[in-house]
Amino acid sequence: MKLFVGLGNPGQKYARNRHNIGFMALERIAEDHGFGPWKSKFQAEIAEGRLGGQKVLLVKPQTFMNRSGQSVGEAMRFYKLDSTDVTVFHDELDLAPGKVRVKAGGGHAGHNGLRSIHEHISSAYDRVRLGIGHPGRKEMVSPYVLSDFAKADADWLDSVLRGVSDGVDYLADDESGKFMNAVALRTAPPRSSKQSGKPESPPQKSVEAVSVPDERSAMQKLLDKFR
Repeated sequence: MKLFVGLGNPGQKYARNRHNIGFMALERIAEDHGFGPWKSKFQAEIAEGRLGGQKVLLVKPQTFMNRSGQSVGEAMRFYKLDSTDVTVFHDELDLAPGKVRVKAGGGHAGHNGLRSIHEHISSAYDRVRLGIGHPGRKEMVSPYVLSDFAKADADWLDSVLRGVSDGVDYLADDESGKFMNAVALRTAPPRSSKQSGKPESPPQKSVEAVSVPDERSAMQKLLDKFR
């Protein structure tokens, strides 16, 4: 069994915040993959289903971001799971908007949700880092992550969420490379030669050699030999 945890803050006020992209990812997964209805348990909203060959519990902690670890730890202990059975989907300031990366273990980089999870289950869990970009200055981080995505973000955000959902079966089966390929097909689809915008080179015509008769006089031919 796997725990897929999305990070965010509860309530409609925060629903479209950049900080809530983890919730958004789980909601897309639940809708696309026929998960059961969301229920309240473990200080969270949870939904059960199957992905790949695994039973998966989707967990959206309702404790607010900086106490997310309480909910995750409670669910993990109830099902007698190890921290390595947990994958956390979260916003990532250090990745450009639209970029997605998978990471196993590591630090929390000041993310309050990850910091809380570290405290409750250790740092040995997997993450899906969902890039939202950085506002540029440290003092702007809090208002930035607690603001809604801009209208201009709608297209790349939809592509990321759909890409994550497309590849999540692979993620459940620990095939992170195939997961990333599925995400890339949504976020950076390959361009066909017809879409490249470059005109095709015209076919090269073959040039046949043509023999030209030598009209020089005998004297001219003799002189040309000594030139």
